[in-house]
Amino acid sequence: MKIFIYALVALLAMDCGTSQNMGSPAAEPGATKKTTETFTDAERIGEMMNYLASDDMKGRDAGTEGIELAATYIENYLKSYRVKPYFKTYRDTLSNFNKTAFNIVGIVEGNDSDLKKEYIVIGAHYDHIGIVNIENGDAIANGANDNASGTSTVLEYARYFGTHKTNKRSLIFALFSAEEKGLLGSKHLAKELKEQGVNLYAMLNFEMTGIPMKDKDYLMYLTGFEMSNLAEVSNAYAKEKLVGFLPTAKEYSLFKRSDNYAFHVEMGVPSHTFSTFDFTNFDHYHKVGDEADKMDFEHMANLVNKTIPVLEGIANAPTQEIKNN
Repeated sequence: MKIFIYALVALLAMDCGTSQNMGSPAAEPGATKKTTETFTDAERIGEMMNYLASDDMKGRDAGTEGIELAATYIENYLKSYRVKPYFKTYRDTLSNFNKTAFNIVGIVEGNDSDLKKEYIVIGAHYDHIGIVNIENGDAIANGANDNASGTSTVLEYARYFGTHKTNKRSLIFALFSAEEKGLLGSKHLAKELKEQGVNLYAMLNFEMTGIPMKDKDYLMYLTGFEMSNLAEVSNAYAKEKLVGFLPTAKEYSLFKRSDNYAFHVEMGVPSHTFSTFDFTNFDHYHKVGDEADKMDFEHMANLVNKTIPVLEGIANAPTQEIKNN
């Protein structure tokens, strides 16, 4: 019980501590679209990251008590910002993992009578690798960049759409477990959605967004860049070169190494990962050094603010403009 109480208190403390700067959930639906430019900020992102990547989580290994803290935090966050459970509860237990692990899945139903029958999954994995070999007296792989950063990013998108309700298509917000075990969480959900006959339009995934890229004229890259026109569509809505092509991502087949891939395989829809990990800007992949204090919270807030109009545009376009090549 102490674990659940601790997670709830941490979430409430974050909301109370930032209410003067960002407004309460009840105040946000009346805001104009101009608020997307400053919807979130570094302070708020930092508080989320410092909690999700804290030592208390013990590295958020799937099926452990440590990740339970993160799961409870995510559930409370979605509930606070009017994102409803997609299933009977937010938790969807994995059928393909030998320990008890679960995705956290919420939905913001579209506000258009026809387009709400089309769905977009916006996702990130919230698990990491847990306890590893001791290095400089530390054995906890905190997973700040991988992938508390993507988790925080997706939770802020959920907060925006949960409170503003500006989406015509229905948005499924999925935080995956057991990604580090072989994309098991996303494989489980993709199979479920296919069996349900869900009319899935696209899957947009966020992975390792905690540090800006070096010497690039774009903010994020897209895995599987050439496999659809998502980059072109994204940049049109952003009104700038927000998304670009990273050759190294193709060289290392990153398209197949994150949760977008399960939806590509299972449902054949445009499915990509947005990331800012460029192989030169982060030396702590799967190491104990992946700590929150190494992240750039200003960059993360900027990424969220600039991407909200992109997600809103894709969710509200009269036709499905993202096409597989």
